[in-house]
Amino acid sequence: MTFDRKLMRNGNGWALCINSTMLKLIDVNPEVDMVKYTIENEKLIITKSDKKIEK
Repeated sequence: MTFDRKLMRNGNGWALCINSTMLKLIDVNPEVDMVKYTIENEKLIITKSDKKIEK
């Protein structure tokens, strides 16, 4: 499954908006879960992290 998404300006960098459909597919609740991103062979891979957001 692939999605084409546009990047948005965020301060001096760029941000990728992850919609609720994609979050459900990787079982991420953005209020408590963190995500992990890895770069392999020029590909950005986003997965659910084992770490939780500390409040």
